[in-house]
Amino acid sequence: MKTSKFLRLSFVVVFAVSFLVACESNPDVNSHEDLLPSSFRVDIPSSISYAESNGRISTHGRRKDDTLSGNDMYKHLGTFIAVGKGASQLVEAFIEGIRKHHINRVMTITFQSDDDGRVKNLVVTRDVTFESQNWDYSLTITDADSEAEADGGKALQLFWNKDANVTGIAIIKPYNCDRTENANAPDAVFRIDYTEGGTDYDQQMEVTISGLPLGNPATDPFAMSTLKMFAGKNGDVIDVYGNSNHPNATLFGSGSTGFNWAFVASSNRNENIGVAEVGLPPSALDSDDREVLLKEYSIKNVFTAEITAAWPNIDQEKLDAYLSNIKAPGYFNHGGFVSGGTSPGAAWEALATRLNDLSPYNPKDVSNLEIIFQ
Repeated sequence: MKTSKFLRLSFVVVFAVSFLVACESNPDVNSHEDLLPSSFRVDIPSSISYAESNGRISTHGRRKDDTLSGNDMYKHLGTFIAVGKGASQLVEAFIEGIRKHHINRVMTITFQSDDDGRVKNLVVTRDVTFESQNWDYSLTITDADSEAEADGGKALQLFWNKDANVTGIAIIKPYNCDRTENANAPDAVFRIDYTEGGTDYDQQMEVTISGLPLGNPATDPFAMSTLKMFAGKNGDVIDVYGNSNHPNATLFGSGSTGFNWAFVASSNRNENIGVAEVGLPPSALDSDDREVLLKEYSIKNVFTAEITAAWPNIDQEKLDAYLSNIKAPGYFNHGGFVSGGTSPGAAWEALATRLNDLSPYNPKDVSNLEIIFQ
């Protein structure tokens, strides 16, 4: 058995919007003051965050063709976290892209995008309420010619408080940012909830993504439609947990369809090492019980059930050998997967103890989530 026969993934990561101001109104206040947040994300180490397309996957954990390699299993987890990380990088890049326009007051700007050539409107207001919370400022960018559409043509909404410790919400619809580059993802929406100076973490963010295109289920059975992910940072330690929904996912041809990748991970940014535990609960499962999501539906349990359903007469010794490399938790370094179930050393053990305090989200909630602009 080879992983490529039953595990495939496609995903959309949309990046980069830059703008050219055409005109500006409401000039007042000090032109050197900048109201925009200085940071808006948690930096996640590459040990647990990497995209397969980057060619980063190492040969650690590879044995022989009749053994499922750790990299073949966990590369999807690294990709999911990379997508969440990329969404937060997009928000920061967006903020930096408009910072040059001196967002220092209540203002209105009309400009033409360098990317899709369409006219965009930018409006900054103050003292606004969103989701029952008061915000010092909001910034909204719309695609001018589509403001009458159901989504209001909204490309970006940013809500934030101008404090020493930043708190804010950013919502981005890439299609309205650049309709040329993102024509294949008209419904994708990203949201970042970011906080500094919290009680549990120095920095934390929650990344939510919905509306990713599924494509053809015959060719993209593991296409991700939604993602919800938390990342919290204290010093060099970053904890991550979340779920990625794959409504078309199938394993081993057993007939089961629709899985969440539910995961928890802890990493050390300075040493670039990480530890992770993954479950594969059904997309429709209505539970936030950690024991259910990560133990009952552990990778090994789910794969065992799916393989025996597809091949009832499989030799147990061969099955055990095939799954010998996916014991929980998985251990990682800068090169990728190191081992499963057996700690490579004390530094990893310190991270592994943190996993017990982390739990994924409810799969049903993640499967059905949607992101709404104001």
